[in-house]
Amino acid sequence: MAKPNYGFEKRQRELAKKKKQDEKNARKREARSAVTGTDATTADAASSAPEAAPAADAQGTGEPTVDGPRIHRRVPTGD
Repeated sequence: MAKPNYGFEKRQRELAKKKKQDEKNARKREARSAVTGTDATTADAASSAPEAAPAADAQGTGEPTVDGPRIHRRVPTGD
């Protein structure tokens, strides 16, 4: 008797779930664009375009802000 391929079944469920979510997001985008009166393709292009990073952070320290995890490193002491 053949063994069930659970990995394949799981992948198929994940693909179906992703497809359903994509369809839901497409419906939401269409509804939003109908309300605002803009074209859905221009809204998609604007939302997928990367934003330019600001030159300095809000505190004015001159260091650029980074969107990502913060890494804390130990500073060596004079001991």
